[in-house]
Amino acid sequence: MPDGTIIKGIGGFYYVKADEKIYECKARGIFRKDAVTPLSGDSVKISVINEEKKLGNIDEILTRSIELVRPAVANVNQIVIVIAIKSPQPDMALLDKLLITAGLKDIDAVICINKIDLDDENEFDKISEIYSKAGYKVILTSSKTNHGFEDLLKILEGKITAFAGQSGVGKSTILNFITQSMAMQTGEVSRKLERGKHTTRHAELIELKNGGYVVDTPGFSSYELDEVEFDHLELYYPEFSNYLNKCRFTWCSHISEPECAIKEALGNGDIDKSRYDRYVQFYTDLKSNKEYRSKDAKVKK
Repeated sequence: MPDGTIIKGIGGFYYVKADEKIYECKARGIFRKDAVTPLSGDSVKISVINEEKKLGNIDEILTRSIELVRPAVANVNQIVIVIAIKSPQPDMALLDKLLITAGLKDIDAVICINKIDLDDENEFDKISEIYSKAGYKVILTSSKTNHGFEDLLKILEGKITAFAGQSGVGKSTILNFITQSMAMQTGEVSRKLERGKHTTRHAELIELKNGGYVVDTPGFSSYELDEVEFDHLELYYPEFSNYLNKCRFTWCSHISEPECAIKEALGNGDIDKSRYDRYVQFYTDLKSNKEYRSKDAKVKK
């Protein structure tokens, strides 16, 4: 059985790159029985049914190092979060939630601030400074001037990178520039397969000429921190790391307790207030949700 990588899944069909060829595969019924869904990025073993037509079956899904839910992809080791400085206005809460998820999954995170050519007041410099100071790599891009794309290409080499961000930030334009080709659309694949339009589409891996893959994902309109525990949230703010365990109380939430090292750093300007304010909101929401779920579970008993 050749080993391969799922690069795309559409309507129950999975496209696997193995031995420098692309095979159209179906997943064996055992995966449905075990409630396992193959994902783009999965390393798999396949059996070839028809070499001429490049048809096969997925027989085994190898152990995943990482699994993301949004986007639904496996074995990613880097995420590039794209925001637009204008049109649309940057959703900073969404950015921070995606950064927290990257930290939770132990995935390298890069922030791409796009459409900087629209910013006459250089607001992108302020955002870049905040996140660079927090410990993140920030790349500034413009498709109008091609600014920043060489830097972006360098960080993609040899990695499986997911691109994520809100709708309309220019992610597709960036991906098209990086891959130097338009990604195949669902309708085109449907015509190729001579079947009706598929309604299910997974994240798609696009191979790069200089090595590595990028993952084309849909834009977000919302995103929730379902997997994060409220009392672990502090761990996913890199700028907090120098001040943790220095508070008066070991259980400090860094919100209302006295003699808090995080709040002291905030007051000294060492932690950005807007980032801190969103931390407070996330912490409050996560704690409330957990308390609600606990009460709901007790009522159902």
